[in-house]
Formats: sequence, C-alpha cells, structure tokens
Amino acid sequence: MAQSAPAFNDATIVLCIAFILAVPFAGAGLSFINTGLGRSRSAAQMMMCSLGVAAVAALTYFAVGFAWQGYLDSQGYFFLVGGRPWNWIAAERFFLRGVPLNGSSASLAVWLEMFSVGIAAMIPLGSALDRWRLSAACLSTAIFAGWTYPIFAHWVWGGGWLAALGANYGLGRGFIDAGGASTIHAVGGLTALSIVWILGPRRGKYTREGLPTAIPGHHAVYVMIGCLLALVGWIGLNSAGALLFTGINSGDTVLVAVNTLLCAAAAGVTAAIVTKIRFRKPDASLSANGWVGGLVASSAACAYMQPPEAVVVGAIAGGIVTLSIEWFELRLGIDDPGGAISAHGLSGLWGVLAAGIFGGAAAASGNAPAGQGQFTAQLVGIATLLGFVLPTTYGLNWLLDRFHPQRVAPEGERQGLDLYELGAGAYPEFQTHSDDLAQR
Repeated sequence: MAQSAPAFNDATIVLCIAFILAVPFAGAGLSFINTGLGRSRSAAQMMMCSLGVAAVAALTYFAVGFAWQGYLDSQGYFFLVGGRPWNWIAAERFFLRGVPLNGSSASLAVWLEMFSVGIAAMIPLGSALDRWRLSAACLSTAIFAGWTYPIFAHWVWGGGWLAALGANYGLGRGFIDAGGASTIHAVGGLTALSIVWILGPRRGKYTREGLPTAIPGHHAVYVMIGCLLALVGWIGLNSAGALLFTGINSGDTVLVAVNTLLCAAAAGVTAAIVTKIRFRKPDASLSANGWVGGLVASSAACAYMQPPEAVVVGAIAGGIVTLSIEWFELRLGIDDPGGAISAHGLSGLWGVLAAGIFGGAAAASGNAPAGQGQFTAQLVGIATLLGFVLPTTYGLNWLLDRFHPQRVAPEGERQGLDLYELGAGAYPEFQTHSDDLAQR
C-alpha cells in the first residue's frame, strides 16, 4: 500500500522539531567545507553564495516549490500506464496557501524541506569554487528549487510514481529514501556536475598538455570543523526525514542516529587509509570528503540498516569518494575542488543502491522494506536520476548560461572573487596569492 502521512502525538512533534532545528548545522558544515577547500581570495564570496542560495532556495520553495512537490496524501496530477496511475506532480496551491502550519506532519515536512532544498542548492557551490558568479548561482538556485528539486522530491516523498512502485508493480515498498540520499544529495551532485561542465575548469588548473596542477584549499581547519557540524545536521536531517517520510516510531530515531554516525566514521577512516596507502600520508581534504560521503550514503537506508551494515555502507562510500575524485580530475578533466560530485552525487547513488541491498534486513522497529523487488525499485530510481534529472538540470543551466553567463570574467578569477564581486577580501590583514605565475 502507498505510504500515508503519519499522525504524530505531542511528544513526537517536539522530537521532530528538535531534529529539524539541527538541520541547519548541515548547511553550515557544507559552507565551511566549501570555503576551506577554495582559495583565500574567494572565501567571503563563497560564504555569501551559501547565504544567498539558501535564501533564494527557501523563498522559491515557499512560492512554487512545495506546490509541485506536495506531501503524502496530497492531491496530484497523474496519467495511466497499463491501467496504473503515475502521479507525476502535486496539485498544491502556491505560497503555501491551504497548508496549516500547526505542527501537523505536513507542516513539519514543509519546514524541513525549506532547509533541505537550501542544503541541496549548496552542493554545486563546492564544485564551482573560485569561478561561479554570485548572481548566476542565485538564478540557478531559483530554477533548482522551483522545478528540478520539487519534481523529483514529489516522486519520492510526495506520493509520486517512484514511491508507488511497490503498490502498483509489487517492487518492495516502492523507491525508499528516508533522509534524502537521492532527493537532496544525488540531485545536488548531478546539478554540480552540470555546472562544472558548463563553467569548465579553473584558470591554471590544467597545463597545455592537459595535466592537472594542484590548487590546494586555503584552510584545512575550516574543512574539519565543517565535518563535525555536518554530522550534527545529518543526524537531524536523517531522523526528521525518517519520521516524516517513512513513518518510523520515535524510538527508532536512535537507530537512525547510530547508523548515521557509523557510516560517517567508517567512510572517514577508509578514506584516510586509502590516502595513506596511495600517498604515504593521510590526506585531510580527501578524508573530509570521505566523511561527507559516508553521511550521504547513510541517508537512504538509515532507518532500515543494522549497525554492522551501516559500517559496510560507509566504508564502501569512503573508497568510492577517494578514488572517484582523482578519476574525475585525471581521466575526465573535471575540476571539482570541493569534491561535491563524488561526495554527494556518487555517494548518494551508492546510498540509494545500498538501500536495496541492505534495507531488506528486519529492523528492530519492524519497518524494514520488503526485500522482494526492492533492489529493482532502487535501480529504477537511479535510472531516473541519470536519465531525467541530469539532462534536465544540465539543459536548464545551459539555457541560463545563454542569457546570463555563469562564469566570472577572467579578471575576476585573477583578482579573486572577494574583491571582484564584493569589493573586500575575507582576510584584509593578510596577503592573498594571485595567479600571476599560474599556467595560462
């Protein structure tokens, strides 16, 4: 049967509110990580971009995003395929009209989504470091929060056709994603890939022979602080999502929190070991990306896995992130200084797949998805991400680039985005490096 909106008692409402209040720490963590992995002369612009896209995402989602996404039991538009209804978009009213903001599960979902869409919109910032215009990032976010994100989120969390694969076609419980491995992170990571394709690599990143040069981040401490903040936010995000979108019991949020922590820990340790083997010393930035990748991979099945399974999922995510970042840079010429495509995009896809592999085990809550067909349902979701979301987000941003060029002018890259776009640097008492000696 299709998932219905859960009815919460007062204690569960308070618990859910507490988890939602922790979610902004995830956004703060990503902001610190992105800033630390970028150059010092663009640090203030990076933080301004984070605030800007979070604000634009929330306003756009308030205006039109929720109307397209809806929530469980919302009305929607559908068409019939083989006599089965395919719900493809919600039929809610704009500007949250008709949504009672009174502590109901629907109102809590709206609040959580206004944070979640901002976090998803921050993901491309890490890939576009040091070359994405502030205005272009905000315009791209408006498209993302007004169309790309809510459409796919409706299919997963709003009673759409992916969630109904179980009821309509007997594929387990339908596509499952408790905390947003697909809706937030894979969608954000695929958008990051689209933006990087459009922007191209940073000036001086590749030599004339096509070999990459190292452009290290300017503040490893920011990156590590961001990892710790992200852990707090992810526990809130996964727990609130599991309560609102999978209907787990409030006590089962302990399992969600433990799985989230174990995934991150296993991924971070794996990344450190892999970099130790490859480079003789552990790499801080790659270990941090592995940590984030573990958090992302935990999200889909956090309410269904057992802790030993969470360790396995996290360890695999750490290896995927560490190796894929180098592969993207060396083999494909993709300049992703924040590692967002790997940490969010690939780890999100792995987390979705892991929900089909490990999610069939019986959880203590009894809410584990049916094993038969669940793996197929997850594969259908991954195919939708790659076959619909990626070309859609690329096409929309390509059109935006035709009317409003997204890459900053060459002078802005040489000068630094802080001075070029904001008129002041993040560190006025210190000298920042220029590109005068960089390979052109």
